Amino acid sequence: MKNIINQYSSIEQMTNQYLNRTKTQKNAGSEVSFEDVLRQKQKPLKFSKHATQRLSQRNINLSDEQNVRLTNGVTEAEKKGVNESLVLVDNLAFIVNVPNKTVVTAMDQEETNANVFTNIDGAVIM
Repeated sequence: MKNIINQYSSIEQMTNQYLNRTKTQKNAGSEVSFEDVLRQKQKPLKFSKHATQRLSQRNINLSDEQNVRLTNGVTEAEKKGVNESLVLVDNLAFIVNVPNKTVVTAMDQEETNANVFTNIDGAVIM
């Protein structure tokens, strides 16, 4: 403690030196935003083998914007405690296992007109 007292004339000098050094060390060489860190920590949305087959068979191609909306819909369902969700994005319908963040199946508007959705406990319209 004597060394610290002899080196600084005030507590502010000591505080500024240690706080500035800590900030500099933490940020040195890293330009990572909060959003980037959050995305890295979140489990990515994945598609089951069945869902991938359905996308291919039904000629469904998700745009980047639709994929983002689908992911956001799953996040909203998760916030509400939904386990199995129907997520509607434009004219596409997805059944998603929310805890696993896995798309179970996908269909377009033609298939959704004739179907009844069962075993879901929530729906999100994006």
